[in-house]
Amino acid sequence: MDALMQFVFSGLTVGAVYALVALGFTIIYNASDVVNFAQGEFVMLGGMITVFAFDAGLPLPLAAILAIVATAAIGVALNKFAIEPARGAPVVSLIIITIGASILIRGATQVLFDKQLHRLPAFSGDDPIHLLGATLLPQSLWVIGGAIAIFIALWLFFTRTLLGKAVLATANNRLAAQLVGINTGFVMTLSFALSAAIGALAGVLVTPITLVSYDVGVGLALKGFAAAMLGGMGNPKGALVGGLLLGLFEALTAGYISSQYKEAVAFVVILAVLFVMPQGLFGQKTTERV
Repeated sequence: MDALMQFVFSGLTVGAVYALVALGFTIIYNASDVVNFAQGEFVMLGGMITVFAFDAGLPLPLAAILAIVATAAIGVALNKFAIEPARGAPVVSLIIITIGASILIRGATQVLFDKQLHRLPAFSGDDPIHLLGATLLPQSLWVIGGAIAIFIALWLFFTRTLLGKAVLATANNRLAAQLVGINTGFVMTLSFALSAAIGALAGVLVTPITLVSYDVGVGLALKGFAAAMLGGMGNPKGALVGGLLLGLFEALTAGYISSQYKEAVAFVVILAVLFVMPQGLFGQKTTERV
């Protein structure tokens, strides 16, 4: 029982990070129908910029804010200089553009910073919390709490604000949104900024636990995408639940089968979703007349 609870706590911590990455996918997908595979690099940038700003002498909160703002600016630049000029291109082309952007960001980070693993100090110390026979790091509570807080904020944004509804309207029909006066260009810019900022926040929260280097973004993007697919692409609730479930699947697989198979869980989830329930757990089935 103690081992099970330890696996559950570990899975929820990692799953919360996947959920934040999946929420980033969800925001951009809702605004543009684009799957942004550079989302994992935003997480990496959040961690790397915070580490180097902190090492340069900035207080940790200020370093984190700087990292989030800088990453959001990079997200806006990605939209303005890569996605927006290709508007109207096939979706596959836009996805390839985001993959290219991911490679570019990863290479630039390697040149500007280094190839080493880096760590931040835990926000609330390293003394473990003993709960139900298992141990839980205080930083894990920051990660899980951050994922839940971001989910609630996004849910309120999309359902209770005019700007959030404008994002959904743009996703549903860009031309119709323009005809009723919605500035779809601003909506797209805002979506990329929010997505990048959430990714950077995930990087800041998880770096004290998992470390960060220039190449961690690829794996996080794939697992965030798997989580979004599992929950239902474009559904914030699905992103949260999908991320937590994926984290639990990985932890239980590593604990009860073998850690060698842990990395394969995300790919198994993607295949299972595509074959069994393409709309995901919380997605809606759609029909098109042709």
